[in-house]
This record gives sequence, C-alpha cells and structure tokens, in this order.
Amino acid sequence: MSYILKVPKLLLAFSFLIATLFFQSCQEDETPEPTVALKIPTSYNFINVDYSGQTQRLDMFTELKNYIGTSKTGGQLDANRLQAMYANEAGADWIKTYDDSKQLRSKTLSNVQGDFDALLAELAAASQSTSPGSNGISGVIKSADGSKSYLIGGDGLDHAQVIEKGLMGACLYYQATSVYMGADQMNVDNVEITDGKGTEMEHHWDEAFGYFGVPTDFPANIDNITFWGNYSTQRDALLGSNQKLMDALLKGRAAISAKNLTIRDEAIATARQEWELIAVGSALHYLNSGIANFDDMSLRAHALSEGIGFIYSLQFNTTQKISNAQVSELLNTIAGSADFADMNLYNTTLAKLQEAKDKLADYYSLSADKDKF
Repeated sequence: MSYILKVPKLLLAFSFLIATLFFQSCQEDETPEPTVALKIPTSYNFINVDYSGQTQRLDMFTELKNYIGTSKTGGQLDANRLQAMYANEAGADWIKTYDDSKQLRSKTLSNVQGDFDALLAELAAASQSTSPGSNGISGVIKSADGSKSYLIGGDGLDHAQVIEKGLMGACLYYQATSVYMGADQMNVDNVEITDGKGTEMEHHWDEAFGYFGVPTDFPANIDNITFWGNYSTQRDALLGSNQKLMDALLKGRAAISAKNLTIRDEAIATARQEWELIAVGSALHYLNSGIANFDDMSLRAHALSEGIGFIYSLQFNTTQKISNAQVSELLNTIAGSADFADMNLYNTTLAKLQEAKDKLADYYSLSADKDKF
C-alpha cells in the first residue's frame, strides 16, 4: 500500500517564499559593488597629479633641439655635448636644472638607442663642414629664395629633423602609448593613494599625459605646447586631433579614478589611435611639401627628413595599424633604405615620393584628404 503525503497549500506557499528570499540573498551576495560614477572634467585638473618627470624631459628635449638648431646657420656642434644632453651626463651644459635621474636616452626604446647615438655623432661631424652641402658632401644649403638654410648631410638628410621626429616617436610616443598605457603599467594598484601622485595606476596615466606636451586646459589653451601637442594642433583642422586625443586622456584618467577599467581600456584604444593619426597626418604634410619643393634641395631635404621621422615613429605604438614591414617599405620607397645609415634623399624621385604618399594615405583611409595635409 502506498500513501500520498498531502501538504497544505499555505505551507507550500510559505516554503516557496523562503526559498525565493534565500536565492535572492545569495544573488545579492555575489553581485559586485557598484563602481564610482564616472565624471569627466573639461581640463586635466584631477586630484593628486604629478608628471614632473615628463615635464623635465620635454624641457631637456627642447634644449637639445635648440642647440642642434644652431647648426643650420653654420654653428659647429660638440659631439660630446650632444651625447651628454641625450643621456643627461656631465658636459650637457644645461640652461635649466634637471634631476640626475631624468634623461631622454633611457626612455628611448632600448634597441634603437644606438641609432640615435650614431645620428647625433653624424650630425656633429656634418656641422664641422665649411663647404656648401651637395651630394656626398655635408654642409649648409640655402633655399632657392635665400630665406632659409639647413645643414644637410651628404646623404641628403636633415639629421636635425630625423633626430627630433625620430625621438618624438621612439621616446615620447613610445613611453606614452606602449609603456604607460601598456599592461605592465596599467595592471597595478589602484587603491592606495600617495599624496600628490594618486594611486599607482593614476600616476602612470598622468605620466602618459605628460608626454603629450600640452597645458591642462588644452585645447582651449594652446600656449607653450611642445612636440606632439604642437603637431596635433597643426593637424587639427583635418583630423580634429586636439579634442579627440584630449578627451581620451581625460576619459581614461576619470575612468581609473572611478575604478572602471572597461572605460579605461576604451580610452587607451582611442588615445593610441588618435596619436597615431597625428604622426600619419604630419608625415603626409611633409611628403606634400617635399613633392612641392622637389627642385629646391634645401626645402626638399628638410621636409622629407621630417616625414621620414614621423613614418619611422609609427612603429612605436603597440597597437599600430600598419606593420613594421610596411613602415620599412615606406622608408625604403622614400629614401632607398629603412636604415638611416643607408638613406639618400639626393637619389629619390617624384614618382617614389608620390607612391609612398599614396600608400600611407591608403593604409589609414585618408586618401580623400591626402593632398590637403
């Protein structure tokens, strides 16, 4: 004989209610705490910000650039001083005072530091020449109208420009996009706050911002912008780069403070992309200038050397759109080699310059505007 247990309906209902409340309680225990609301300011005026190290390096870079610039009117450069300025060693003869720990060389990607040592030495040697520059002979060359002059190597390179734009990429751009926005510097503590610096993650983001070279209220304020901030402003009319990159930098910092790493990562992707486009737009601008002034060797060499520096810089973004092989192909098309030591701008042709320009614009979907840069 079997029996069927009959449970009163009220007891069943009560049991179901208890089970439901227990399940909901378990769900609530497993729900993560909500993140802080994301508030994005209109300027880089966050609490506990410090990028003084980057400011010092930009100032050192400016002093190096200014010293190098004396060579375009016949000034002879001291090779030892150039290297001392690059590495912040004795003999740099700085105008300002810098911390001993700050330098440009150590922040340059390690496997290309030697390339810049060689370029600085070659520049110093070229500056000793008292002959006018020509194919195979280093020296100052004046523009056709006599208004400008540049120290051009026997290879047709304006080494001052290759060094400046190359270091903008291998040092400043590399540190910002690949190091400080990279996994090693972003997967760090974001809880403990150090007065004046914020959390470790916040501080790393601030250091990335510092390499942009703009004031905290950029782009409303474009006073005293340097290096990437300057070229972003020059390309802004076509790219809208000023606001786009600044917005990404503001968004990323705000997201870190709000513990919202998903939005932080979105900001990283945008910042890298917009920064890369500044380099591309600048390269297109100088290729256009080199083509337009092809018959004036002084202006051709100066412009193309800047373009070469910006194209070379594209390889230092860890999420770059084009491969290093494509970067090398572009440099080889323009100057006959991807190796600075083997380049020669005396031997380039208009057809080669146009080919490089077309390819670069196509890679970045800028073909419609390539003649406007």
